Amino acid sequence: LDLDTARQQLEEFIPHVRNMSDNSIRKMAGRDLMRFKQFKKQGIPVKFGRFSQKENDQIRKNIKEFLSITGIDSAEKLLFTSRYPEDKETIHHLKAEHLFCEKLSEGIPRPWRLIYYRARKMFDPNNYKGRYTKEEIEKLKKYHALHGNDWKKISEMMSRSNLSVAMKYSEIKSAINYGPWSKEETQKLINAVEQVMRKRIEMEDANSLSSSEKSHRDLLIDREKLYQKLPWTEIEAKVGTRYWRQCKQKWTTILTNKMTKGQQLYRGTKGLQAKINLIKRLYEMKVEDANEVNWEELSDTIGDVPRAYVQAKFYKLKVSCVPFWQKKTFSEIIDYLYEEKLPEFEEKL
Repeated sequence: LDLDTARQQLEEFIPHVRNMSDNSIRKMAGRDLMRFKQFKKQGIPVKFGRFSQKENDQIRKNIKEFLSITGIDSAEKLLFTSRYPEDKETIHHLKAEHLFCEKLSEGIPRPWRLIYYRARKMFDPNNYKGRYTKEEIEKLKKYHALHGNDWKKISEMMSRSNLSVAMKYSEIKSAINYGPWSKEETQKLINAVEQVMRKRIEMEDANSLSSSEKSHRDLLIDREKLYQKLPWTEIEAKVGTRYWRQCKQKWTTILTNKMTKGQQLYRGTKGLQAKINLIKRLYEMKVEDANEVNWEELSDTIGDVPRAYVQAKFYKLKVSCVPFWQKKTFSEIIDYLYEEKLPEFEEKL
């Protein structure tokens, strides 16, 4: 396919494809377009967002089968070939001969690049090394001073994953405040969110509004956009004194207070009723994975609140009420809450 045709056909499956580079379009046309068309015939849409347990299991299966076919002795060698320079040439040859791209993405309706990143995260032995020691934090500061944001190089020097070192540096790079939010910090957060939203909407409107219309246009935003996929590391930099996760949690609190007009929706009998409604609705959905839950739809079980608020309440519910919840599947957690805790809550109410 020529570039324009490839972009046009991919746009059916990935709306933001027009913002991608020509090189990315070429790669997606080769690795993804035929797969997307096959999934469409089966009535399966292309997915984004968090990977489900079923998708993670499919990645494990695909990797295991590829290792078996090629005789490569570990997933780390397959996915982090640069760590094994003596085997590099052989592994690259085997990956090309046995169609690694096609095998890895088999049965998963997502762009290949996202599947590959997910596999690397799952199989990187450097990804699960626990808390950073004081010595590691000092090393991280030193390496960043030398190499900037070259996270690949720094990750190799520290034997930690790229994502881990990048996120840790984001956390330690400035004096982070862990106390209550001041009025000044809260206002900085609100201003930062407004700035990124304005920037996003201006980009969307660049081709659809004249300059005179833009200058007189108020900032009108669908409510859902206020709490979905905001660039939190960018917002963190604008706030300056808070880690990105703190910014995200505070923003959810601000939205919840605005949307509920400050009412305490999760206290006393209202709180019990909300737990009961939440358990019942989740049970009725009969989904196998948390990623398949439409949290937006569930928000009215507690009140007019952001989806992150509902997710946080569910997390608190399973942690406090379900023994050994880490070892249970999502559906087992819901069944336990429905069978064991729901009667208790209803009696208490």
